[in-house]
Amino acid sequence: MKILVIEDEKKLSEILRKALTAERFIVNLAFDGKEGLDKALKNDYALIVLDIMLPSMNGLEVCTTLRSSHIHTPVIMLTVRETIEDRVKGLDAGADDYLTKPFGIEELFARIRTVLRRRKTTESNVFKIADLILDTKKHEVTRAGKVIPLTPKEYRLLYTLMRQTGAALSRQQLIDVVWGNNFKETNNDLNVHMRYLRRKMDSEPYKPLIHTVRGVGYTLKE
Repeated sequence: MKILVIEDEKKLSEILRKALTAERFIVNLAFDGKEGLDKALKNDYALIVLDIMLPSMNGLEVCTTLRSSHIHTPVIMLTVRETIEDRVKGLDAGADDYLTKPFGIEELFARIRTVLRRRKTTESNVFKIADLILDTKKHEVTRAGKVIPLTPKEYRLLYTLMRQTGAALSRQQLIDVVWGNNFKETNNDLNVHMRYLRRKMDSEPYKPLIHTVRGVGYTLKE
Protein backbone atom coordinates (compact mmCIF):
# COMPACT_ATOMS: atom_id res chain seq x y z
CA MET A 1 0.00 0.00 0.00
CA LYS A 2 1.55 3.31 -1.13
CA ILE A 3 1.47 6.53 0.88
CA LEU A 4 2.62 9.97 -0.28
CA VAL A 5 4.10 12.29 2.35
CA ILE A 6 4.23 15.95 1.26
CA GLU A 7 6.29 17.71 3.92
CA ASP A 8 9.08 20.28 3.54
CA GLU A 9 10.69 19.52 6.92
CA LYS A 10 13.14 16.87 5.76
CA LYS A 11 13.87 15.58 9.25
CA LEU A 12 10.16 14.98 9.91
CA SER A 13 9.73 13.48 6.43
CA GLU A 14 12.46 10.96 7.14
CA ILE A 15 10.96 10.07 10.53
CA LEU A 16 7.58 9.48 8.87
CA ARG A 17 9.15 7.49 6.03
CA LYS A 18 10.94 5.14 8.44
CA ALA A 19 7.90 4.71 10.69
CA LEU A 20 5.52 4.04 7.81
CA THR A 21 7.96 1.71 6.07
CA ALA A 22 8.22 -0.28 9.30
CA GLU A 23 4.43 -0.71 9.08
CA ARG A 24 4.89 -2.14 5.57
CA PHE A 25 3.73 0.92 3.65
CA ILE A 26 5.56 1.98 0.50
CA VAL A 27 6.39 5.65 1.06
CA ASN A 28 7.04 8.38 -1.51
CA LEU A 29 8.25 11.80 -0.35
CA ALA A 30 7.73 15.27 -1.80
CA PHE A 31 9.22 18.44 -0.30
CA ASP A 32 7.09 21.18 -1.85
CA GLY A 33 3.50 21.61 -2.99
CA LYS A 34 4.03 21.46 -6.75
CA GLU A 35 6.17 18.33 -6.54
CA GLY A 36 3.61 16.69 -4.28
CA LEU A 37 0.71 17.63 -6.55
CA ASP A 38 2.53 16.25 -9.58
CA LYS A 39 3.16 12.92 -7.84
CA ALA A 40 -0.42 12.73 -6.54
CA LEU A 41 -1.83 13.32 -10.03
CA LYS A 42 0.43 10.78 -11.73
CA ASN A 43 0.43 7.95 -9.18
CA ASP A 44 -2.16 5.88 -7.35
CA TYR A 45 -1.82 6.27 -3.57
CA ALA A 46 -3.85 4.75 -0.75
CA LEU A 47 -3.40 7.93 1.31
CA ILE A 48 -1.65 11.32 1.32
CA VAL A 49 -0.13 12.98 4.39
CA LEU A 50 -0.09 16.67 3.50
CA ASP A 51 1.48 19.59 5.36
CA ILE A 52 -0.36 22.92 5.01
CA MET A 53 2.69 25.20 5.05
CA LEU A 54 4.66 24.26 1.94
CA PRO A 55 6.91 26.07 -0.55
CA SER A 56 5.65 26.81 -4.08
CA MET A 57 2.04 25.78 -3.32
CA ASN A 58 0.42 25.39 0.07
CA GLY A 59 -1.40 22.26 1.25
CA LEU A 60 -4.85 23.80 0.92
CA GLU A 61 -4.18 24.61 -2.74
CA VAL A 62 -2.80 21.12 -3.35
CA CYS A 63 -5.85 19.46 -1.80
CA THR A 64 -8.33 21.71 -3.61
CA THR A 65 -6.63 21.01 -6.95
CA LEU A 66 -6.70 17.26 -6.33
CA ARG A 67 -10.42 17.29 -5.57
CA SER A 68 -11.08 19.49 -8.61
CA SER A 69 -9.20 16.90 -10.69
CA HIS A 70 -11.44 14.12 -9.30
CA ILE A 71 -8.58 12.63 -7.25
CA HIS A 72 -10.34 11.32 -4.13
CA THR A 73 -7.35 9.78 -2.36
CA PRO A 74 -7.78 10.23 1.42
CA VAL A 75 -5.80 13.20 2.78
CA ILE A 76 -4.60 13.79 6.34
CA MET A 77 -3.46 17.39 6.77
CA LEU A 78 -0.66 18.47 9.11
CA THR A 79 -0.38 21.93 10.64
CA VAL A 80 1.36 23.73 13.49
CA ARG A 81 -1.79 25.73 14.24
CA GLU A 82 -4.96 24.44 15.80
CA THR A 83 -7.96 26.71 15.45
CA ILE A 84 -11.51 25.96 14.36
CA GLU A 85 -10.95 28.22 11.34
CA ASP A 86 -7.90 26.20 10.25
CA ARG A 87 -9.80 22.93 10.62
CA VAL A 88 -12.71 24.27 8.60
CA LYS A 89 -10.38 25.48 5.83
CA GLY A 90 -8.71 22.07 5.65
CA LEU A 91 -11.97 20.15 5.54
CA ASP A 92 -13.46 22.58 3.03
CA ALA A 93 -10.43 21.99 0.81
CA GLY A 94 -11.28 18.29 0.82
CA ALA A 95 -9.13 16.85 3.61
CA ASP A 96 -10.41 13.73 5.40
CA ASP A 97 -8.67 14.43 8.72
CA TYR A 98 -6.47 17.00 10.46
CA LEU A 99 -3.47 16.52 12.77
CA THR A 100 -1.68 19.24 14.72
CA LYS A 101 2.12 19.28 15.12
CA PRO A 102 3.77 18.01 17.21
CA PHE A 103 2.04 14.65 17.17
CA GLY A 104 2.90 11.09 18.17
CA ILE A 105 3.52 8.48 15.50
CA GLU A 106 0.95 6.18 17.12
CA GLU A 107 -1.68 8.91 16.82
CA LEU A 108 -0.87 9.29 13.12
CA PHE A 109 -1.16 5.53 12.64
CA ALA A 110 -4.55 5.57 14.38
CA ARG A 111 -5.76 8.39 12.09
CA ILE A 112 -4.50 6.52 9.02
CA ARG A 113 -6.33 3.34 10.02
CA THR A 114 -9.54 5.27 10.69
CA VAL A 115 -9.43 7.19 7.40
CA LEU A 116 -8.66 4.09 5.33
CA ARG A 117 -11.41 2.11 7.08
CA ARG A 118 -13.91 4.95 6.58
CA ARG A 119 -13.04 5.32 2.91
CA LYS A 120 -13.32 1.57 2.31
CA THR A 121 -16.83 1.42 3.76
CA THR A 122 -18.14 4.54 1.99
CA GLU A 123 -16.70 4.07 -1.50
CA SER A 124 -19.36 3.23 -4.04
CA ASN A 125 -19.91 3.35 -7.76
CA VAL A 126 -23.56 4.28 -7.31
CA PHE A 127 -25.01 7.49 -5.89
CA LYS A 128 -28.74 7.64 -5.16
CA ILE A 129 -31.21 10.23 -3.92
CA ALA A 130 -34.99 9.75 -4.20
CA ASP A 131 -35.53 8.13 -7.63
CA LEU A 132 -32.35 9.61 -9.12
CA ILE A 133 -29.39 7.24 -9.60
CA LEU A 134 -25.92 8.04 -10.93
CA ASP A 135 -23.75 5.03 -11.75
CA THR A 136 -20.11 6.04 -12.24
CA LYS A 137 -19.12 2.62 -13.56
CA LYS A 138 -21.72 2.74 -16.34
CA HIS A 139 -21.41 6.54 -16.60
CA GLU A 140 -25.21 6.53 -16.61
CA VAL A 141 -27.89 8.66 -14.95
CA THR A 142 -31.46 7.44 -14.49
CA ARG A 143 -34.55 8.96 -12.93
CA ALA A 144 -37.49 6.70 -12.06
CA GLY A 145 -35.81 4.04 -14.19
CA LYS A 146 -35.54 6.25 -17.27
CA VAL A 147 -32.07 7.00 -18.68
CA ILE A 148 -31.30 10.73 -18.80
CA PRO A 149 -28.72 11.65 -21.47
CA LEU A 150 -26.31 14.31 -20.18
CA THR A 151 -23.41 16.18 -21.75
CA PRO A 152 -19.99 15.72 -20.06
CA LYS A 153 -20.29 19.06 -18.23
CA GLU A 154 -23.86 18.33 -17.08
CA TYR A 155 -22.72 14.93 -15.82
CA ARG A 156 -19.81 16.45 -13.86
CA LEU A 157 -22.12 19.06 -12.33
CA LEU A 158 -24.59 16.40 -11.20
CA TYR A 159 -21.82 14.08 -9.97
CA THR A 160 -20.33 16.89 -7.87
CA LEU A 161 -23.70 17.71 -6.32
CA MET A 162 -24.54 14.05 -5.64
CA ARG A 163 -21.21 13.36 -3.94
CA GLN A 164 -22.10 16.02 -1.39
CA THR A 165 -25.86 15.63 -1.15
CA GLY A 166 -27.39 18.26 1.11
CA ALA A 167 -24.31 20.51 1.08
CA ALA A 168 -24.53 24.02 -0.34
CA LEU A 169 -21.82 24.22 -3.01
CA SER A 170 -20.67 27.64 -4.15
CA ARG A 171 -20.67 28.68 -7.77
CA GLN A 172 -16.86 28.80 -7.68
CA GLN A 173 -16.60 25.24 -6.32
CA LEU A 174 -18.74 23.96 -9.19
CA ILE A 175 -16.85 26.02 -11.77
CA ASP A 176 -13.50 24.70 -10.47
CA VAL A 177 -14.65 21.10 -10.84
CA VAL A 178 -16.28 21.39 -14.26
CA TRP A 179 -14.15 24.02 -16.01
CA GLY A 180 -10.96 24.11 -13.91
CA ASN A 181 -9.79 26.55 -11.27
CA ASN A 182 -8.22 28.90 -13.85
CA PHE A 183 -11.53 29.42 -15.64
CA LYS A 184 -13.08 32.90 -15.44
CA GLU A 185 -16.85 32.92 -15.80
CA THR A 186 -17.62 35.66 -18.28
CA ASN A 187 -20.74 34.52 -20.12
CA ASN A 188 -22.95 32.82 -17.53
CA ASP A 189 -21.72 29.31 -18.42
CA LEU A 190 -22.70 27.78 -15.08
CA ASN A 191 -26.25 29.17 -15.22
CA VAL A 192 -26.72 27.88 -18.76
CA HIS A 193 -25.52 24.35 -17.99
CA MET A 194 -27.44 24.22 -14.73
CA ARG A 195 -30.61 25.27 -16.55
CA TYR A 196 -30.16 22.50 -19.14
CA LEU A 197 -29.46 19.96 -16.38
CA ARG A 198 -32.58 20.95 -14.45
CA ARG A 199 -34.69 20.84 -17.60
CA LYS A 200 -33.59 17.25 -18.25
CA MET A 201 -33.89 15.79 -14.76
CA ASP A 202 -35.90 18.17 -12.60
CA SER A 203 -38.88 19.23 -14.70
CA GLU A 204 -42.36 17.65 -14.66
CA PRO A 205 -43.26 14.95 -13.79
CA TYR A 206 -40.23 14.79 -11.51
CA LYS A 207 -39.96 16.44 -8.12
CA PRO A 208 -37.16 19.05 -8.16
CA LEU A 209 -33.96 17.94 -6.43
CA ILE A 210 -31.56 20.75 -7.41
CA HIS A 211 -32.16 23.90 -5.38
CA THR A 212 -30.64 27.37 -5.62
CA VAL A 213 -29.03 28.62 -2.41
CA ARG A 214 -29.28 32.40 -2.58
CA GLY A 215 -25.96 34.16 -2.31
CA VAL A 216 -24.06 30.84 -2.37
CA GLY A 217 -24.76 28.47 -5.25
CA TYR A 218 -26.65 25.18 -5.43
CA THR A 219 -27.53 22.12 -3.41
CA LEU A 220 -29.03 18.71 -4.19
CA LYS A 221 -31.61 17.41 -1.71
CA GLU A 222 -35.14 16.06 -1.43
